[in-house]
Amino acid sequence: MTQELIDLRTSILEGRYTDALAIVDELEGMSKQAILRNIESFLVRLLLHLIKNQIEQRLTNFWVASISDSLRQIQKLNIKANKTSYYIKQDEWEPFLEEAIEAAIRPASVEVMEGAYNSFQLSELVNRTDIMTTAQRLLDLTYEHSAKTLPAIIDENLVQLPGGEEWKEGRQ
Repeated sequence: MTQELIDLRTSILEGRYTDALAIVDELEGMSKQAILRNIESFLVRLLLHLIKNQIEQRLTNFWVASISDSLRQIQKLNIKANKTSYYIKQDEWEPFLEEAIEAAIRPASVEVMEGAYNSFQLSELVNRTDIMTTAQRLLDLTYEHSAKTLPAIIDENLVQLPGGEEWKEGRQ
């Protein structure tokens, strides 16, 4: 990116505005890709904990904190600087979820039931449709609620997961 900034400065100083605009477009593309990569990493972390919840049928404080933080970070990253539009629109998550669930299987295999399943076995056990539906429902909250109210709304929704009532009552 440093070279692009040097080239942009040179283009402007030399009056090559078409070249300068092309560099600006390239920088915008690089920035968007970096943001999408960050969103995807939080999405994988979210799905990893949803997989663990589905297979183990329980919910822990750590998983709740991680799911909540992942959603909060996705909400922050996903909204553009204009505060009115998003990098990933509410109805565009499916391909991201499909890719992220596959990426989450391997690290989840290390953690689910203390590593009792390898990634092949875990892949067979996971109900991808249910995980993706739950993830989409949680992601929808990031569009519908402010950053201030989102954590409490997430907690209310997580109570509906397997083991959620026990978690809420402190009987993990």
